[in-house]
Amino acid sequence: MVTLEDIKRIVGDVLQLGDRTDALTAESGLLGEVPEFDSMAVVSVLTALEEDLGITIEDDEVSADIFQSIGQLHEFVASKAS
Repeated sequence: MVTLEDIKRIVGDVLQLGDRTDALTAESGLLGEVPEFDSMAVVSVLTALEEDLGITIEDDEVSADIFQSIGQLHEFVASKAS
């Protein structure tokens, strides 16, 4: 089972957020709210999620909606991992 903490850790590691990772909540916005979260970061986060969690994310499944918040990203990844 993929937890919110798993998602926070992966996003924090990829974006090199350091101590800011601890402040992330399910409501924490990503796109437009975390300066480090640009188009290249999207690709890096998706790759890290696939590698760390053993899931496959198809290109046509990726939309801006799943990156609106940590919680939405968690819900998407949890559905892929189940």
